[in-house]
Amino acid sequence: MSRAILLTGDRTATRATLTDVELPPLADGEVEIRVRYSTLNFKDALAITGRGAIVKTWPMVPGIDLAGTVEASSHPAWRPGDPVVVTGWGLGETIWGGLSTACRLPAAYLLRPPPPFSLRDCMAIGTAGVTATLSVEALRRHGVKPSDGDVLVTGAAGGVGSMAVALLSKLGYAVTASTGRPDQSGYLERLGARRVIDRAELSAPGKPLQSERWSGVVDSVGSHTLANACASTKWYGAVAACGLAQGADFPATVMPFILRGVSLLGINSVFVPNRQRYALWNLLASKLDTQLLASMTSEIGLSEAIDFAPEILAGRVRGRTVVDVSR
Repeated sequence: MSRAILLTGDRTATRATLTDVELPPLADGEVEIRVRYSTLNFKDALAITGRGAIVKTWPMVPGIDLAGTVEASSHPAWRPGDPVVVTGWGLGETIWGGLSTACRLPAAYLLRPPPPFSLRDCMAIGTAGVTATLSVEALRRHGVKPSDGDVLVTGAAGGVGSMAVALLSKLGYAVTASTGRPDQSGYLERLGARRVIDRAELSAPGKPLQSERWSGVVDSVGSHTLANACASTKWYGAVAACGLAQGADFPATVMPFILRGVSLLGINSVFVPNRQRYALWNLLASKLDTQLLASMTSEIGLSEAIDFAPEILAGRVRGRTVVDVSR
């Protein structure tokens, strides 16, 4: 038996309740995890409120991230007491997720947290950190170097944005952070942003080709913001698109791509192979200071998550939100 947030209904009418749920039997190759921490991400908030077509199977326990310890295992690689972290793989969409005190998952989804990260640190990173790191690594593989000029991060005060600002800064890039919350300028500068701009500069319809400003972009916003970011990226620069907080539309032209050679790089963190995941986590472990990580993280209890979800969708939550599932 597990205490969990349970979503019932369908995509047109979703009901979220905190209740006791019965876990399915432990199948071959699966591991039962005693969840210690989860997170509340934008995708989780969409699922809980029913405002996005996130859930594919009903009923569903949301929570795309979890960290905890092995309770029981039918797989030889995992033993009771082992610490684990899981992000993506369809958790909270097609598989019961981490907003629960216990979870049963295929062993292939599990990772061992790299030192010096605690279980709580792992959830302060979570899918947002994995997505941000994938985006940064995509820019680096493309050839974007710190000497090439400013890198833009949109939605910078959110979870993905905060992680991207911190990591890019640690790697030596000059980061311009775009946010709709000017009161968070000090926070973003502490994360490493050299400049903070108002999102209004990018969020309205703009010209299809604009003055060159960015050598690279990490965009978690989409819509007009993404279109304007592409239009103002320098020759042979790259834009990593990893979110749709403003919208899923892309009201742009091909001009930045065919006249400046700009590359648009799509980022999906759900089905990343474990070998690549370990490389991402190890990069974060080598570059991201745990005190800086703590500064971008707040904590709530499982009992608060349902009421907290609309705050995330409204853009009123800064950085990362860790959920202590024991309270």
